Amino acid sequence: MKASRISRVAIIGALVLSLVALAAPAFAQGGTLRGKVIDAQNKPVEGAKITMLHVDTNRKFETKTDSKGEWRQIGLSPGNYTVTAEKDKLTQTFEVRVGLDTKEVNFALQPGGAGGQMTAEQAKKEAERVEGIKAAFAQGAELTNAGKFDEAIAKFNEVLVEVPKCVECHVNLGAIHSRKQDWAKAEEHYKKALELNPESGESYNGLANVYNAQKKFKEAQAMTAEASKRMGATGGSAESLYNQGVIAWNANDFPKAQELFTAAIKADDTHAEAHFMLGQAYLNLGKLPEAAKEFETYTKIAPNGPNAEKAKANFEMLKQYIK
Repeated sequence: MKASRISRVAIIGALVLSLVALAAPAFAQGGTLRGKVIDAQNKPVEGAKITMLHVDTNRKFETKTDSKGEWRQIGLSPGNYTVTAEKDKLTQTFEVRVGLDTKEVNFALQPGGAGGQMTAEQAKKEAERVEGIKAAFAQGAELTNAGKFDEAIAKFNEVLVEVPKCVECHVNLGAIHSRKQDWAKAEEHYKKALELNPESGESYNGLANVYNAQKKFKEAQAMTAEASKRMGATGGSAESLYNQGVIAWNANDFPKAQELFTAAIKADDTHAEAHFMLGQAYLNLGKLPEAAKEFETYTKIAPNGPNAEKAKANFEMLKQYIK
């Protein structure tokens, strides 16, 4: 019986292993508010509560100032906000229109301090400007999805003229240039996005994509690590975790790839490609029974998927190890 049994090394050599490309990141829309709170002596106010009420939806966001009196809130849906700073029974309120850019709102908390209000005419003009920016951004996304990349680039650049600090514009331009395989331009835009927002996990993922496509696996891993710090090493969407797993796989970090593909499946157990790549990771770690089960799962979930033939062939070779 032993003579007829194929060795693990021989089986691994016969199985189909491959490099994998990343999926393009999705488009995102959101604005950022930030600012500073000072007192009557122009000193920073630490611990002031900042409340942002989205007038259109009545949704409330809260944060506090740091030791420098500074505060920041990202990921705000465009619209009208009532922004209030409060500390020691002193308050100040401003009405702000949030778009896709970063808007600064500063407060001076002092006795008798008044809030700021836009005039009706100012509010109307600002609303029209923001709506025009939103429309151009949406058109850029639609043109990208239609494969009209040059027209999409023009639209996002149009937004950047109005909103020079539009992080999402640079992220999306990075994604477009990645699809065009213009890696230098893609890298340029992702790096610009990070200059504007060093906490942009999407930008780090985008750079990981760029470096992975050029087989710069060490650089890709470094960007994935930065993305994980901001998005969570085992948190986020199944697609994001799968993409991070691909980076680790291509860099031959199979334990990390196993961790990430497992997390992707936990987020979405129908993610067929995550099952296939987890099987590949198990295979390289010598966990043959586990690999066989993942390849079998892939053939059940995606019998006509892009890796169906590879998964079936690998399962047939490995099924003797299933207990």
